[in-house]
Amino acid sequence: MMNTKRLLKASSAWISIVYAICYIGVAVFDGIRPGFMRYALHAQVDMGRNILGFGMFLSGLVIWNVIALIAVWLFATLWNAVKDD
Repeated sequence: MMNTKRLLKASSAWISIVYAICYIGVAVFDGIRPGFMRYALHAQVDMGRNILGFGMFLSGLVIWNVIALIAVWLFATLWNAVKDD
């Protein structure tokens, strides 16, 4: 049986660290975002203006944590629901 509460805490910490590193990378290296879109996602997308600020950081952090927690919760729920043979 997987400890879902512990897993959610660990994944929240993990996604927060990764998001902060990525946000700093976009702030420091200007060409990362369009380069990622072009070479990693194989898409040519106009990203518009590059708006970086504390409010944008916090809103993105909350959004990514919600998405990650839902995904990890679903994984843990399915893991605990599936029985061994």
